[in-house]
Amino acid sequence: MNVLYIHPAATFGGASKSLIETFNILKKYNIASYIITPTGSAAKAFSEAGMHTIETFGLTQFDNTKFGHYRNYRWLILLRELFFLPFSILALLNSKKLNIKFHIVHINEITLLPIGIVAKWIFKTPLVVHIRSVQRGEIQDLRTALIFKALRKYADSIVCIDETVKRSIPENTNCHIIHNGINITESSNNIAQEKRKNIINIAIIGVLLRMKGIYEFLEAAEILYSQRKLPVKFLIIGENARPTKGVKAWILKKLKFSENIESEVKRFIHDNNLNDAIEIKGFIPDVRNIYPHIDIVCFPSYLNAVGRPVFEAAFYGIPCVAAIKNPPRDAIQHNITGLVIEKPDSTLLANALEQLVIDDAYRKLLGNQARKWANMYFDIHDNALKLLDIYYSFKKQP
Repeated sequence: MNVLYIHPAATFGGASKSLIETFNILKKYNIASYIITPTGSAAKAFSEAGMHTIETFGLTQFDNTKFGHYRNYRWLILLRELFFLPFSILALLNSKKLNIKFHIVHINEITLLPIGIVAKWIFKTPLVVHIRSVQRGEIQDLRTALIFKALRKYADSIVCIDETVKRSIPENTNCHIIHNGINITESSNNIAQEKRKNIINIAIIGVLLRMKGIYEFLEAAEILYSQRKLPVKFLIIGENARPTKGVKAWILKKLKFSENIESEVKRFIHDNNLNDAIEIKGFIPDVRNIYPHIDIVCFPSYLNAVGRPVFEAAFYGIPCVAAIKNPPRDAIQHNITGLVIEKPDSTLLANALEQLVIDDAYRKLLGNQARKWANMYFDIHDNALKLLDIYYSFKKQP
């Protein structure tokens, strides 16, 4: 079976990593994977993993996510999406020139729905829509209604990554929950028992974005290290999401569409004398190499959802502090697998982190429970087979 994936982001992150790990399982079941994606670190990772990669300058999207939806100046982003349209169509036509019979088109985020519909029409195949981000399901405006109407009409199967995402789409939408599978080395089973040094390492992991709570993380570091004098070190693992040089970057920054987060982080560290407290690790291709050196992971996001680092850390027996209201069981369990704060606030984050820093036994207890929870929900092989079942269901149809 040949599957054409369409992936929106140029920067390597959780969604691209999840797709690669799923691919590594599916290929054992004779699923041949082709992928259209913008040129960047994600495309490089897909290619190195063995996926047939068709690179493009950009892909047209329509963002109606809870955080990224269009409002005020953000409506100007639609000009970029129109600019990317010919490149998107060209990428689809280049895929057609491969003379491959695609059996399924699978878009890796609902923002790609317009291109997914075009691909469904070009290749005459079923369309699988993966919803990875929380939507504006509670907002009853015309664009939201149109998106969900198109989703129900054109998507042959809808996959939500967790219960939080499913809650954000209409109840009458048929959706499969398939959690992001995570492939962790066997050595992770012994991480929690390792002898750790006196310093507690606290990390934030992922693409550097304001919405991920990076500034709250920095302020919490200043509170714990400078004000409360705790034995902590903070690690920042990730890179900027967008280009940070040239005219394009200057325009995006002026319109508040983009920021040079890394530059701002370095300025904060310098201005607050935190060079000994905060270390910028940058992009790490395989974060499994860094988890053995981490005691606590932070996810103080504005998305009201948790991301892949929370689940990855859990496999290593590492608890997390996350900002999310009313989390479902498959997101994080307060006082069981980690600690929940009601919003991304630096003081709330610092207070929660302090509990885990000063109480070794409590931190290890939550970490051990987090590992059991992760094995229940995020086993890579089990979740890849759930997706495989969806693919095979199309073969059974007349």
